[in-house]
Amino acid sequence: MTSADLVLPPTDQQTPTAALLQAPEAQPLDLAIGDMHLLLEQHGHVIAVYPTGISPAHERRLHAVRSVLESDRIALLKVDLPPLGVAVLVRQLRQLSICDFSPGVVASAARLLAHYVQAGALLNSVARLDRVPVSLKTHAKSWVPGSMFVVVSGPSPQLLKIGPSVEPPAGPSYASHLIVAKGQLTSDWVQQTLAPAWGVQAVHECALPSGSPRWWGTGKLVEFASFLPDISVLYQLVSSVRREKCHWCGMELIGDRCGFCSSPLAPPENRVQPVGVLTTGAPAPPSS
Repeated sequence: MTSADLVLPPTDQQTPTAALLQAPEAQPLDLAIGDMHLLLEQHGHVIAVYPTGISPAHERRLHAVRSVLESDRIALLKVDLPPLGVAVLVRQLRQLSICDFSPGVVASAARLLAHYVQAGALLNSVARLDRVPVSLKTHAKSWVPGSMFVVVSGPSPQLLKIGPSVEPPAGPSYASHLIVAKGQLTSDWVQQTLAPAWGVQAVHECALPSGSPRWWGTGKLVEFASFLPDISVLYQLVSSVRREKCHWCGMELIGDRCGFCSSPLAPPENRVQPVGVLTTGAPAPPSS
């Protein structure tokens, strides 16, 4: 991970922690290379997950370290989720890392599992929100004192102004948990209104990631994310997708792109196409 506050506590005693890949201003390049080399020696492969909101210099550092080591055992996964959503996804990958999946399957599973992380925030203003489409009318409502908005970034973007007659945004259609991180906004709307509307099985709280105010355009927020908590469901979900071999680097993959070298799956004419292969979308989570 690229930030310590994106490493959520493990769900059980078996879930491993994550290593921190520090920014250039926090660590010289030679030490960063040494740390990555040590990780490769200890674990064989490294899956580095980082959010789209990190600084360009930090992203260049990650690519520079991989280039210097000339290693095809380092996967760099850039995830377009809000910070709390990234933290949830990373914990799920940590859970899967102790299963009998190859590193390539775990890396490419990130794109699949991101479909089941419904991340959003309760905001006092959307005037500086640029991650989700905001109409001019909604921008104008941000200037009304006491206004609050609920925004869901994905899988399908939603933006609503909170009001007595307004229904909460559509939530997941499967059993999930909700994690909540409070910023400078004092409100229990997420726990008291959204959680029951979404029918979540449990609500957890954590500290707000440091990158959240920048991502959402304000520090007056309550960030949240729904997710699949059960490792057995995650395992079944990943197992349900056919595994392929990357035609470029030889790693196993699921979906349509290699998690290590980013090469797309070979065209159908260049590989055997068995019956029942998943080609589009994401599978429904197995019933628990």
